[in-house]
Amino acid sequence: MKEKHVQSNAFLEGPILPPLVRFALPLILSLLLQGLYGAVDLAVVGRFASTASTAAVAVGSQIMMTITAVVTGLTMGVTVLVGKAIGANTPRQASQVVAAQIRLFLVVTVVLTAAIWLLAPVSMSWMHVPADAVDETLSYLRICGSGMVFVAAYNGISGIFRGLGNSRIPLLFVFLACCINVVLDLVLVAGLQMGAAGAAVATVVAQAGSVAFSLVYLRRHPLPFGLYREDFHCPGIQKQILSVGAPIALQDTLVNTSFLIITSIVNRLGLVEAAGIGITEKLFVFLSMVPMAFMSALSTFVAQNMGAGQPLRARQAVSVARRISTAVGVGIFLLTFFGGSLLASLFEDDAAVVAAAADYFKGSSFEYLMTPAIFCFLGYFNGSERTKFVMFQGLGAAFLVRVPLSYGLSLLPETGMFTIALAVPVASVVSLVACILYDRYLHRTEYGSHRS
Repeated sequence: MKEKHVQSNAFLEGPILPPLVRFALPLILSLLLQGLYGAVDLAVVGRFASTASTAAVAVGSQIMMTITAVVTGLTMGVTVLVGKAIGANTPRQASQVVAAQIRLFLVVTVVLTAAIWLLAPVSMSWMHVPADAVDETLSYLRICGSGMVFVAAYNGISGIFRGLGNSRIPLLFVFLACCINVVLDLVLVAGLQMGAAGAAVATVVAQAGSVAFSLVYLRRHPLPFGLYREDFHCPGIQKQILSVGAPIALQDTLVNTSFLIITSIVNRLGLVEAAGIGITEKLFVFLSMVPMAFMSALSTFVAQNMGAGQPLRARQAVSVARRISTAVGVGIFLLTFFGGSLLASLFEDDAAVVAAAADYFKGSSFEYLMTPAIFCFLGYFNGSERTKFVMFQGLGAAFLVRVPLSYGLSLLPETGMFTIALAVPVASVVSLVACILYDRYLHRTEYGSHRS
């Protein structure tokens, strides 16, 4: 308890950079491990199974990521509200948020699990999954869908810790899951030749193991506030979680859906292109982990400072995070523009698949020059409970720019992966401009004297 209290105070007073970096580093490592979690599936399947299996895991994991975004978006609502309660020194409010989360996530889990099982066959045609990969993709989805309860439990527990200002414990949970997943991938896919189904089983068992460990940890290291029976009967708190988290969940889900649509557009080109774009999407987590980590860190940092009545300090943290993220973004741009083949070869031996992925990397590489600033802005807006704007800018960039432009480019004569990929950075330009304009609007009309 003492350690959490010290870290929370560091968020609220003193230099900004040290506590922000200390909080962001475990998040970066968590994202790295989460990326490895999915990348190992793809790498092992790519090495020890067919191209159809690779496409099945690539497409299936994208669909699961889209569905999981509902949970992760709602979790952000929990993180922000817990952080705000900690900043305002109202632990009972934090207890009510956790109780409301448990009730809400039980319902969400049942709905999502049923949706995956019922809609999995239909999604095959929506996604234009190549015929050779349909059966394996369907199997992958239904197995992973059966583990949604573990996905919800892991994200829920991790979201609470992050709201408290502790990002190290969720890192431990992810590390355990990653270790289990690697071992089972090698046994089930490389050893038993189970293909995409083996990768799915490994994923679910790893998630279950991580949740079991987290529950044991909580039993031995209780949260710094109690949970009371009456806290489970506060419908107003559930509405608050939905008010903050639902726009993020909707935005993340629909934005991921937009990338599924783009994948569907590319899938029309053939099995090689389907596997190629799957590799690029899988690597996105690795390539974006620094700005994504700072987005999450800022959400907690800003929430706590807003709760403590310190909006200027929250604003200053955005500038600090943006400088670090942008420096990393320049390096990622150079890597993806010039080294796409090297990146793709880590997951696939087929030269044609590697070439397709490299072409897509080159076209989309300009995105990494803009996402650092975009993600820092979004972290600030999330932490200050401006999630409706986050939703609208995300949906606008996705469905008014990225998807229609991708489709239009795909219709050009002799079009290829590079050309279609150009829609991604164009959409990022739209998002960045929207964030800058909204940020200026907020500080002109609402924060006034707190401008920096």
